[in-house]
Amino acid sequence: MHLIVTEKNIAARRIAAILAPKNITKDRVSGVDVYRYEIGYDEDKQEILVIGLSGHIVGIDFPSEYNNWQKVDAKALIDAKIITTPINQKILTALRTLGKKASRVTIATDYDREGELIGAEALNIIKKVNPNVPFDRVRYSSITPKAIVDSFSRPTDLDFNLADAGHSRQVIDLVWGAALTRYISLAAGRLGKMFLSVGRVQSPTLSLIVDKEKERNLFVPIPYWEIHAEFECTKGGNFSVQHSNRRFLDKKEAAKVFKKLGEKAKLTQIEKGKKIDQTPIPFNTTGFINAANSIGLSPVKAMRIAESLYTNGYISYPRTDNTVYPDTLDLRAQIEIFKDGFFGKYANTLLEKVELIPMKGKKETTDHPPIYPASLTKEADLKEEEWNVYELVVRRFFATFAGPSEWETMSLRIDINEEEFRANGARLVEPGWRWYYPYNVPEDRVFPELQEGEILTVMKKEIRDKETQPSGRYGQGRLINIMEELGLGTKATRHEIISKLYSRAYIHGNPVQPTNTSFAVLDTLEKYSPTITKPDMTKLLEENMDKIADGKIKEITVIEESREMLKQVFFELDKNRDKIVESLQAGLREDKIIGNCSLCGSELMIRRSKRGSRFIGCTNYPNCTFSLPLPKSGQIIVTDRFCEIHKMHHLRIINAGKRAWDLGCPQCNFIEWEKTQQEEQAMQPKKDRPKSIKDIEGVGKVTAEKLEEAGIKSVEALIKVDAFELAKIINISVKKIRNWQVSCSDGIETAKDY
Repeated sequence: MHLIVTEKNIAARRIAAILAPKNITKDRVSGVDVYRYEIGYDEDKQEILVIGLSGHIVGIDFPSEYNNWQKVDAKALIDAKIITTPINQKILTALRTLGKKASRVTIATDYDREGELIGAEALNIIKKVNPNVPFDRVRYSSITPKAIVDSFSRPTDLDFNLADAGHSRQVIDLVWGAALTRYISLAAGRLGKMFLSVGRVQSPTLSLIVDKEKERNLFVPIPYWEIHAEFECTKGGNFSVQHSNRRFLDKKEAAKVFKKLGEKAKLTQIEKGKKIDQTPIPFNTTGFINAANSIGLSPVKAMRIAESLYTNGYISYPRTDNTVYPDTLDLRAQIEIFKDGFFGKYANTLLEKVELIPMKGKKETTDHPPIYPASLTKEADLKEEEWNVYELVVRRFFATFAGPSEWETMSLRIDINEEEFRANGARLVEPGWRWYYPYNVPEDRVFPELQEGEILTVMKKEIRDKETQPSGRYGQGRLINIMEELGLGTKATRHEIISKLYSRAYIHGNPVQPTNTSFAVLDTLEKYSPTITKPDMTKLLEENMDKIADGKIKEITVIEESREMLKQVFFELDKNRDKIVESLQAGLREDKIIGNCSLCGSELMIRRSKRGSRFIGCTNYPNCTFSLPLPKSGQIIVTDRFCEIHKMHHLRIINAGKRAWDLGCPQCNFIEWEKTQQEEQAMQPKKDRPKSIKDIEGVGKVTAEKLEEAGIKSVEALIKVDAFELAKIINISVKKIRNWQVSCSDGIETAKDY
């Protein structure tokens, strides 16, 4: 029996369907789908079984005795033994069962470090039950009939160096991440679900984001003034221009120039030119993520969709650094796939060319080609976002064969009483590649018909007050570009690192904005152990892992070197432990401050009750009982947006796997909730209103006496009282008083609190 092992079930099903001469049979082995078919006849008949894994079926971890964070020092993890643990027991059992019977094994997992490691893991499991089984490896860049048949017709060897490179990453990331996360979390007193994650790639990436935010915070805006004018042309039509100085830093000078401007102007110069937009290069992973981000897809979502399209055979492998199509790829044949259907007019236009010469990028590798469309599909067969990604890939592929785009440019110089104004315009005259790839095309700016020397009427003139702006935050696509430039992570992991920073509540929004927790952690690390926050060490380890893949250095050497680096980091940390604890705890306290109490002016903070529920409470408790409720679940992010009415920061709630929820100002949110409750209550059958204070649910003898002492002797008086003012007097929360008011109200107008 010939056993073929793929990385996922969908790949197993597709590959079996491509290779089987007749219909395939689906069986279940230990609860796992297996695809069975036969080849040959009579004595030469051979049974083929194809099984799909679910990514890694084994993982690595520390022995259980290292699991207690309080008892085992974080530094002990550096040299701790690493053990292999099963991730998917069903697939493990199925591999053993089938592996015993196999006369040959073919590893057909994805061709990259991760895929090679997954394949090596599967092979090791099989060889434990069938030590002498012959094995080979097939590599492909798309799951199409031609690619699969070609790859299976020329199998090769498993690349154990590449697998070792993948394994070294697992070990290094585990040791660095676990040791540093444990150390920092214990120092901050943040355990359980609220632990503080630290990692060799994650932390330098977060440092980029925090440094950008610090730069923005330190930015001091400079006021400046612009002068604009709008003209009416002799032959009809209006257009606007700006003074050639662009920015006036002196308000008096701007006012002086503005005062000079008359009602007539002269067009002194028309200058025409040409601008060329060069043909874009083929998509590699980073280029694709950037393009997908520009159409509204996060890097994680874009890659998830691309991987689904790949396993379904629609596009080539999406994890690649290559920006040069290989000579082995029949480009004309690939375009011919699209002669009919939605992309027909584009494909047929390209096929009219005698030579198809694609644009080349600077990066050329031999593992996978750039991302290209592998087969034809229809919009109706895909979900909306899948189609958007597929169309993006198809159009980019076509665009790489097209000519450059050409723009006709026009610049104007205009004189108003010896003050020069300028304007620039452009219109697309030769679409070139932009016809195939119509994303983010600049709009034409076309002037009316004009002649040099023409006298223009000034229709409008204005002076605009402005100020300089800080540089923008990083978008996710731009951040991935910078990570690539600095050697942080790989094409396969960069988007996952950013996703992890979101899930850990270190960042939010897009463009990316760091939370106060990020500042607390990064400020501490940069002050007392800056090695963790810089890309140099991570880049060196990445380069060494590349050397493992190339067979130039052994895995154990790189792992031991990384452990020595980590010991040096811990030397820095231990030397400053007391300062680190103080710095982290002070910084994280600020992360909980929402604003100032409207009753007493003290700080409002996120707190937990004895039962574990969260609320916003006043630091002046018990003298002040102001409180507001908070959602039961999700990470709470204190944003920089501020409610001027209630003097509180807006909140954002992050739940894993769900879209972030902008709660906004907690008090505005609570008022809106109360309003909804009252509206819903008004629609319910009316209950008898309590006749006296003592009849209200939750008001006992002692509370009733407090209310009477405060002058609240009737239900009507309670309904009309200001809940905030009453809370100050009787030391009972505003929320509870409002609940009493709502339960008593039957249409009587309650006091206005705001």
